[in-house]
Amino acid sequence: MNIQKLRYTFHSGKNSKPWYYTKAYLRLYTPSWLLAWRKNALLKEVKKRNDYDYIQSRVDYYNKLTIQNLNLNQSRWEQEAIAIKRQPITRQKVYYFDTMEYARCFNDNNRWCLLPGDITKVNDIPTIVKSRPIAGDNKNSVLMKMDKVRHFIFVHDKLNFTEKKDMAIFRGKIAQKEIRERFVKEFYGKPRFDIGTIDLIKPEWKRPKISLYDHLKYKYVMALEGNDVASNLKWVMSSNSIAIMPRPVYETWFMEGTLKPDYHYIEVKPDFSDLEEKMDYYTAHPEAAQAIIDHAHEYVEQFKDSKREDIISLLVLDKYFSLLK
Repeated sequence: MNIQKLRYTFHSGKNSKPWYYTKAYLRLYTPSWLLAWRKNALLKEVKKRNDYDYIQSRVDYYNKLTIQNLNLNQSRWEQEAIAIKRQPITRQKVYYFDTMEYARCFNDNNRWCLLPGDITKVNDIPTIVKSRPIAGDNKNSVLMKMDKVRHFIFVHDKLNFTEKKDMAIFRGKIAQKEIRERFVKEFYGKPRFDIGTIDLIKPEWKRPKISLYDHLKYKYVMALEGNDVASNLKWVMSSNSIAIMPRPVYETWFMEGTLKPDYHYIEVKPDFSDLEEKMDYYTAHPEAAQAIIDHAHEYVEQFKDSKREDIISLLVLDKYFSLLK
């Protein structure tokens, strides 16, 4: 293992997976009565909280189902929904752990449909998912905070925007990711771009992985959707760099559908024809760039209250189970 790989292994800036799995297994073997007690304690006083309206707005954003719009395909539901106590561990265990953390707080006879993975279509029945399309009728896709060990990373950035390299950086996979391949084809090798892929689809584009901290040396970080959302968007928006991307098509617990272009991030056209023009503008107008950074920090801050995140997660499932009894 060379020095760069060793450095990445121990200083990537990502969440610790061993620590995540340790906590996940401890929760899995915590008695359900104790989890139910904690749920009841958290929800007992929720309506008295100063941020109750905010909490309810997020619950209704993630779970758009109501008695009025619930048009249940009963035969599909009977075929696909299973009791919580019979939920098998998903192939990618993080989806199981991240949902069962909250589902085990409820009666284990409650039934649900859990669909793990990068979901880009809406199911015919109400389904618990990590991601969904932003456009159209997506009410059957009920969002939960899944794969959070990979997706929910925030950073402490010591560099100011003006101190960073006046370049855009991209590292990522491009296999079967059209928008990423389009970007790399157009800008690879250009002087204002540090671009590298981490798969072997185009060996000439392959570059070693670098840490999150190495990304933060650049003013601009490309946040391009892959199988669903851009997984780096959360930590980029918590930094003093700016995320550049076309308007998102998919959303997760991060509520990408509520982000405002050129307010929380720099929006570019899907063909990237205005990318360099946008970079030129914000480099020449650092006060405008700083405003985007400040707005992004404000947006990210709402996800850092762990107790409130637990409450919202429990209420999303409570609403789901109540409607689908």
